[in-house]
Amino acid sequence: MRCRELPPTVAAGPGQEQGGRMTQTIDRVAELAQGAALIGGADQVLDDEQVRAFIAEQLAGVDLDGRSVCLVIPDGTRSSPLPLLLGAVHGALTGRVSRLTAVIALGTHVGMSDAAIAKHLGYGDGGLEGTYPGMTVINHEWADPDTFVELGTISAERVGELSGGLLQVPARVALNRAVVEHDVALVVGPVFPHEVVGFSGGNKYFFPGIAGQEIIDLTHWVGALITSAEIIGTLGITPVRALINEAAAMIPSEKLALCVVAKSGSHDLHAAAFGGTEEAWAAAAQVSAQTHVRYLDAPVKRVVSLIPDKYEDIWTAAKGFYKLEPVVADGGEVILYAPHVTEISFVHTEIYDIGYHCRDYFVKQWEKFAGIHWGVLAHSTHLRGAGTYDEVDGERCRVDVTLVTGIPEHKVRGANLGYLAVEDFDLAAYEADPDTMVVPNAGETLFRLR
Repeated sequence: MRCRELPPTVAAGPGQEQGGRMTQTIDRVAELAQGAALIGGADQVLDDEQVRAFIAEQLAGVDLDGRSVCLVIPDGTRSSPLPLLLGAVHGALTGRVSRLTAVIALGTHVGMSDAAIAKHLGYGDGGLEGTYPGMTVINHEWADPDTFVELGTISAERVGELSGGLLQVPARVALNRAVVEHDVALVVGPVFPHEVVGFSGGNKYFFPGIAGQEIIDLTHWVGALITSAEIIGTLGITPVRALINEAAAMIPSEKLALCVVAKSGSHDLHAAAFGGTEEAWAAAAQVSAQTHVRYLDAPVKRVVSLIPDKYEDIWTAAKGFYKLEPVVADGGEVILYAPHVTEISFVHTEIYDIGYHCRDYFVKQWEKFAGIHWGVLAHSTHLRGAGTYDEVDGERCRVDVTLVTGIPEHKVRGANLGYLAVEDFDLAAYEADPDTMVVPNAGETLFRLR
């Protein structure tokens, strides 16, 4: 969303009053979860046969005969045993549904290549048709206006109500037409702590997963105003989740979800939940809150986040910062070690122009940044973390962010981030340093202070 005028409510210290509202809605999540079927739990690991049997049983109980079904599935940046899940779903629907389409929920990430999709979905030697006969698979073409159908508008007054007064602007709601052109939309994917919405999954696969730019920008900027450190891992109907649910209510198709909780760093599953998109998400989020959040007794001076290969640019690898910022001491540092990464963003080149800054850097100089997509501004604040800005002292960020990547030094420093050459990085020295916490496979497990 591009907006030439900053709503007055934004300038008044946004986000500080949100914690109470989000906490009060935890009971609502527990209530919603009762409406979903759940297998597994935080202290369990499911085997493949348990997962297949659960999916077959749940889908057998839904009236899908003769109806068209659109599956909304994650891209390669989300861990889950997707071939297992899709294979079970496909097996349960083949011969029953009139049409089956899978849309990869890219949000505004770079599209997946045919080879990447084949690996992601686990094609056998027979390719797509040999592995999932009769199923069509498409990337979400977010940059193509013809992708979308406009569902309606969330009024400025309603945005103000749902955002807790942070923003009061109208938002047009557009969605990938594949969902609208099918009778049923079935979300299939994992749930993790998330920097914008609290916990990912459920209706978030629609918005922003396969949504138009305007609703993406709105929801991401509301999350940024609250700040990542406050909203991430919040088990409640956060203001962003409330906006997403409001948009999802406009979808004419029946909405179902198979939400899973993956064991971090693997494709094993702790749990799977099935039901409506809100109910299944709530059940899975409760398990994710127990398995994907680790608590420390005291802050650490430095964190080294070892970024897995599935994050191909800093736009996605930044999750290694989001999940660790809450446990870093004031004046500390987060080092993102990702030598395989060669670009800050393959898609959002605006980030090179504005760099990475704290929220107030943008809020208090809105006249300079009003023309930038709010989603880009939000990403900038999420990676730079908490801080302050005023005309006298300038910008003061709470922690330092240093990249150890294949990105040239001038690009890194030009984006207002610290730089360390890959050849100068000594992992063993950091592992031996009592002031440093090294986190392998960073990006999915959230760390918080007790």
